[in-house]
Amino acid sequence: MPGSDQGRPGPHAHPKIDEETLIMPTITHAPASPHAPPVLDLDARLALVDATMSVRLAEAAVAFEVNTAHLPGADPIPHIAETPLPAPAAAPSPYRTPLADLLYRARLRIETDGWCRDAVFDQSGAVCPIRAIRLEARGDRDLAHDACVALLDAIQDQFADAETIPSWNAQQASAGPVLAAFDRAARSQEAR
Repeated sequence: MPGSDQGRPGPHAHPKIDEETLIMPTITHAPASPHAPPVLDLDARLALVDATMSVRLAEAAVAFEVNTAHLPGADPIPHIAETPLPAPAAAPSPYRTPLADLLYRARLRIETDGWCRDAVFDQSGAVCPIRAIRLEARGDRDLAHDACVALLDAIQDQFADAETIPSWNAQQASAGPVLAAFDRAARSQEAR
């Protein structure tokens, strides 16, 4: 019936909104507060910044864990290697000849880095006599070879049955005899 729907709104009709209900009051200035904001001293500001940075770092750590969770074997926090402290300056070599000086430096390396008996080197940085010589020779193969020959001669002067440096080194119980052999070899090369 066409005449019966006149008083009611249709299914798509909107109720009439008064323009006065759409107008909202606008505040042009903040209400005055009875108290001024507190003035923070340096310690209070530093504490505030510290708290803020701690929250940011915690959020960054969580984000990192979330972003790397799908990676197999991913560390939750990457390990940052500490830079090694520079080695203290060694005393000047008491020897004038290059060969005796090399033997002296190799002895110092074993003394500072540690002595390795059954391997060329280990995970702690300890080295065997031959590796100490090669490291201190800094690529001079002839000088390193001559130093190894001089060391073996010094070893065989006291241990006639020693066939090689590694086999003799493996028989030692401590670094003492090894360091003494370096001393004898360096003195012998300096005397030449």
